[in-house]
Amino acid sequence: MRDVSAQVLVAEDDPKQAELIRRYLEHDNHRVVVVHDGRAAIDEARRRAPDLIVLDVMMPKVDGLDVCRILRAESDVPIVLLTARTTEEDVLLGLDLGADDYVTKPYSPRQLAARIRAILRRVRRSQDNGEQPLRVGDLVVDQQRHEITFGGTPLDCTPAEFRMLAVLAAEPGRVFTRGQLLSQAFGMDKFITERTIDVHVMNLRRKLEPDPRRPIHLLTVYGVGYKLQDSAADGTPA
Repeated sequence: MRDVSAQVLVAEDDPKQAELIRRYLEHDNHRVVVVHDGRAAIDEARRRAPDLIVLDVMMPKVDGLDVCRILRAESDVPIVLLTARTTEEDVLLGLDLGADDYVTKPYSPRQLAARIRAILRRVRRSQDNGEQPLRVGDLVVDQQRHEITFGGTPLDCTPAEFRMLAVLAAEPGRVFTRGQLLSQAFGMDKFITERTIDVHVMNLRRKLEPDPRRPIHLLTVYGVGYKLQDSAADGTPA
């Protein structure tokens, strides 16, 4: 598949790093706008509606995590976080806030550009998908419009959550291993781990389940993986 050119907003307070990222992304024919603080990142994202945002965590005025939280409440734009924080807790926090990917410093600009290409290809495939909406009980996943409703109410999901729920909804009742969900929702991106799948499941349960601790829709099959259950057919909690 031909790589997708896009408008990318880069928020990085280090001018040299920002310029390096710009050069690599422009080499991929992306249109790049660079800002150097969190406040400007929010303003430019709202003004330009970019296709993807590269967001440094440690920025002046408003830090990247707060920027991610604010923008995720307003949009499902893909967000890639850049940070020197490398603990699992930091990574999971970024994903929990709605980031689609998390790149730790020091990193290879070529690797960052490759991750961005992968994310944009997945988004484009989802947008180009002309299939009928997927329905599982009260859940409707419309891949063409990139919308999810549950009981008639719109469900606010990150792009990563959307992809994973679409995979599960395409075959309700089927048990997917974490590896299968990684492959089908995220392709062969070796930088996404099985732990990431658990984080997305936890976040989806907060949005789908009356009691996330006793799920009736997105179920765990212990020792195997996860499945999406039509609760009207089987209301047995996991």
